[in-house]
Amino acid sequence: MSRIDPMPPERGAPVSAGPAAPHRRLALKAGIAALAPWPAGVAAHRAATPARDALRVVGPWELSSLDPLRSGYLFSRMQVTETLVDYDAAGRPAPGLAAGWQVSADGLQWRFALQPGARFHDGTPVTAGHVVASLQRARHAAGVLRHAPIVAIEAHRSDLAALTVRLSRPHAPLPALLSHSSTQVLAPASFGPGGEVRAVIGSGPYRIDLLEPPQRFGIVAFEQWRGAMPAVRRAGYLSVGRAEMRALMAESGQADLAYGLDPGSIARLRRHPAVRLHEVTIPRTTLLKVNAGHPLLADPRARQALSLALDRRGIAGAILRDPGLAATQLFPDILDGWHVPTLPPLAHDVARASALLAQLGWRAGADGMLSRDGQPFAITLRTFPDRPELPVIATAIQEQWRLIGVRVRVAIGNSSDIPFAHRDGTLEVGLMARSYGVVPDALGTLAQDFAGRGGDWGAMNWSDARVSAALAALPGTMDPARAAALRSQVATTLQQALPLIPVVWYRQSLAASPALAGVSIDPFERSYRLTELQRLA
Repeated sequence: MSRIDPMPPERGAPVSAGPAAPHRRLALKAGIAALAPWPAGVAAHRAATPARDALRVVGPWELSSLDPLRSGYLFSRMQVTETLVDYDAAGRPAPGLAAGWQVSADGLQWRFALQPGARFHDGTPVTAGHVVASLQRARHAAGVLRHAPIVAIEAHRSDLAALTVRLSRPHAPLPALLSHSSTQVLAPASFGPGGEVRAVIGSGPYRIDLLEPPQRFGIVAFEQWRGAMPAVRRAGYLSVGRAEMRALMAESGQADLAYGLDPGSIARLRRHPAVRLHEVTIPRTTLLKVNAGHPLLADPRARQALSLALDRRGIAGAILRDPGLAATQLFPDILDGWHVPTLPPLAHDVARASALLAQLGWRAGADGMLSRDGQPFAITLRTFPDRPELPVIATAIQEQWRLIGVRVRVAIGNSSDIPFAHRDGTLEVGLMARSYGVVPDALGTLAQDFAGRGGDWGAMNWSDARVSAALAALPGTMDPARAAALRSQVATTLQQALPLIPVVWYRQSLAASPALAGVSIDPFERSYRLTELQRLA
């Protein structure tokens, strides 16, 4: 857990969103040159194979742990490990380590049949017993599987390649939970005597051949993989903290795939001949988490006024360089079923915002700033620089709210500041990016965000009986029409009450080498799809 830094600059210290200035790019290039070589294992293999044989992937995420419950997503993305269920680009469940599954008529028993010929990277066959052991471990409080009403997970005595998950009540999102990286299946040899993960021995098309946490690891194609051998035989992942550094590595040819780019670099890379930029909207929304219990923010009209003051298209166009990313509702259209096309879109109407605040007794002084009973309308907006666009969006919001008379202090700190301030009750407003694709069915995330009076990254001091009832009913609802109506109820209520104020949707960007064919982005961020890549001659 990162420490809480001293209070950051007030009033939104200016942060540049544009391309790096020339002297900054020179400094960054010097930093690239000073980087340690790529994983030694990868470098050694490259010496014995044609140049650029090892595909180089860079991203902002550090390998903080080998445990699937913490950093398992990196091994899933690099296709080292597998989960029982996979998902396609349209968000539909697909076979993973399980070749298929069947559900009993009452929805209480799910039988999974494993892929024939599946083997772990140490050569041992994958059995149902191994899968059961991994799933039992994944039921830890830190994993998503805890949300399923599981009675038992059992291997079939008569069939080593089949297992059954028994539930106390129907739970339609079970396949989505079984696709999460925390449920990835590891070989018994991955664990130490105390149950700790000491090696990552999965069953995917690639195996680990070098491991240097927290920055890097190397992979090589698994010779006993049950499917077609991938064209890319070797790859390495490197964690690079600065977005501009990752972009420059793509430009200079020191990275074949670069994830997590800042808006300024994206604009530059679109015109760069040595890079192919790939973009796709993903189920993530940049939003304002509002303390609905705060005296200034408890009335829904106050939250509606703050929402109406936002020029979302202006923010999306000026900062993200794409006006189409302006959020018209909480859920982007890639979240089929949760995005409601008929929902009246969030509007920009300063006059209406001011009228709502006047209804609440706020009056503008000579300086145009609001006060009520001698108290100013003044709030602190917390955010963090992990996603480089957030501080810039915060300063834009600061100015847009100033235009309706609201004083805003922008506090830029650690990402952990927002959940900490939620827990101790000091949060007023937080600007953050919330992913609703942690599992392909957003229900799991929403159950955390709106349970009781909210969650660390969800609502704060807000609840609604209609939302609670719909979220409670959805897991056991097997009728598609009924499920759609319940999801629409949730989306509509959130649009009206605004415990979270959507600002912009998120587009994942990937800078790729033009020497690669088959590059694409998984909108659910489950995989880097290395097995689909080929090098052009």
